[in-house]
Amino acid sequence: MRKRGSTRAALGGVCGGLLVMSLAACGVSDHGTAAARDRADDAQPRKTVLKRVPGVGDRLWRRVPADSRQVVAVYGAGRNSPDSTVALFTKHGSVWKQERSWPAHNGRKGWTTDHHEGDLRSPVGVFTLSDAGGVLAAPGAKLPYTRSAAFQAPRYWKKAYWHDFDYVIAIDYNRVKGTAPNDPTRPQGQSKGGGIWLHMDHGSGTSACVSQSESAMRYLLRTLDPKLRPVVVMGDSAELKA
Repeated sequence: MRKRGSTRAALGGVCGGLLVMSLAACGVSDHGTAAARDRADDAQPRKTVLKRVPGVGDRLWRRVPADSRQVVAVYGAGRNSPDSTVALFTKHGSVWKQERSWPAHNGRKGWTTDHHEGDLRSPVGVFTLSDAGGVLAAPGAKLPYTRSAAFQAPRYWKKAYWHDFDYVIAIDYNRVKGTAPNDPTRPQGQSKGGGIWLHMDHGSGTSACVSQSESAMRYLLRTLDPKLRPVVVMGDSAELKA
């Protein structure tokens, strides 16, 4: 694991295109016996071998880099739904295998192909996964990981949201790769939003991020490998299949 030094962005953490200090909660803490949950998660059966990641049409599949051997697919339940499923696929030779899947949430208002800050919709597309971080120490992460108290959710948020950013994986939408997930730089401008993360779930929709259980986040952090060029393919089912 390559670990960055702890950093604190001058403007605070970000998620779903807004500063954490001002954002209506983006994305739960699923604390308890993490080790037991991880063991149960690791016991999930392996899935069917596939020629390509299912449910993804040619339009988006052409955007998956040829050298990518890990795909996190986020299958949104509907254009205006906050509910989704996350599945991890790994390429073995010329075929793909589904390794795990988890229930998840996306933007509270669903999905969009033209994301803007504050629209409460997650961006549809294919994005690389380059950097991770959080309040907690890395659980054996392979992606560069920044541990910092700067990720802490504000205490004026509902208590259920306080641990949302204990673990995060940056989705490379309108951000600079190779920086901490909470770096506020927006190459396409602030209006296009940013700070789109995979992070821990609080049981409902987010401001634009994708959220899932603590055990799912721990598994992804241990498994996503920069040498395998991981990407996320995300969107509602209709857009994914187009």
